[in-house]
Amino acid sequence: GTMGGGIAMAFANAGIPVALIDADAAGLERGLARIRANYGQSVKRGKLSDADVEQRMALIQGTLALADAADADLFVEAVFEDLALKQGLFRDLDAVARSGAILATNTSGLDIDAIAAVTRRPQDVIGAHFFSPAHVMKLLEVVRTERTADDVIATLMALGPRLGKVAVLARVYPGFIGNALFRQYNREAHFLVEDGALPHEVDAALTGFGYAMGIFAVHDMAGNDVGYPTRKAQMATRDPHRRWNDLIMALVEQGRLGQKSGQGWYRYDAGDRTPKRDPELEAFILRYAAERGITRRPIGTQEILERCLYGMVNEGARLLERGIAQRPGDIDVVYLTGYGFPAAQGGPMWMADRIGLKTIAARVQALHAELGAWWEPAPLLLQLAQAGSSFAQWQAGRQAIGA
Repeated sequence: GTMGGGIAMAFANAGIPVALIDADAAGLERGLARIRANYGQSVKRGKLSDADVEQRMALIQGTLALADAADADLFVEAVFEDLALKQGLFRDLDAVARSGAILATNTSGLDIDAIAAVTRRPQDVIGAHFFSPAHVMKLLEVVRTERTADDVIATLMALGPRLGKVAVLARVYPGFIGNALFRQYNREAHFLVEDGALPHEVDAALTGFGYAMGIFAVHDMAGNDVGYPTRKAQMATRDPHRRWNDLIMALVEQGRLGQKSGQGWYRYDAGDRTPKRDPELEAFILRYAAERGITRRPIGTQEILERCLYGMVNEGARLLERGIAQRPGDIDVVYLTGYGFPAAQGGPMWMADRIGLKTIAARVQALHAELGAWWEPAPLLLQLAQAGSSFAQWQAGRQAIGA
């Protein structure tokens, strides 16, 4: 797949030989062809020579057999985000890999402890969450399980810079650091559209804040159908007492997939990726809200930003108090290098300190009273706000006591 090929390129670019393994010959050939095409684009841009490409391609050997990589020091799995599928693959890797090899999963949020549990070597299992395109994006989330050995963690943290990436350590948690915060951002953007804003208004507020693209333009670029099967499967087990953002699923079911279909949250003219307002989509949003008993109202830029950004800060505080993230700066690095957070804003936790945690906490509490469970304040946020403290001061205090 695209992710597996990008990971292979990241290693080859660092001069590390790779065995690229796929389940069938056609998939393997497509993967190798995509890698060569990606390198071809670098040649066109003058970033690489033809000789550079051949040198890197020679480091990537395709195979259909796991046994061909039995002597590898590191395996990085990048199959579809399905826990049972990954567990099955890790059973196979456990049987093939040499003693001491590291078994890494590229999952973006599954329970890695549950993956490690199916092996006889849980101490050698770790998360290596690359971001797409993996040969370009600078972030590597290294995710330790309850039993990951220290030398395995150290190896992955050192590997990141060798691949030209920034490695950030996290613990197992739904979405780890990056996607845990992104869920808050994504959810509120969609709720804002149901509540009264339109996609272009949310995107304008976010680009005004400093994002290169608004979230709905990003959805259209990536494809609104990305993640659709997972969301559909999760509907049966969701908490019925919470509000859920299913509007994007309705768009997919209408064939509004984004740029690739010419319609999504915006419409697109043939050969032009510029998003344009779509009266048909906007009329559908109004009908969708009315059918669900939502009374729409005008929503200004300040509310858009508070709901999109303050939920991220609140979740960041929760990650810190639970030890999922080691320090506020780690959360900021994840967002600056992997999620397009505006560099001038310094990252969500730095931004929060600049605004003041009393201000953030008061607004989170008000949104909790107004909007319910998704906005339950993190105890650490309330504690620091009450003390007139900041995330930076919290971290300095931990360093002073050696925590």
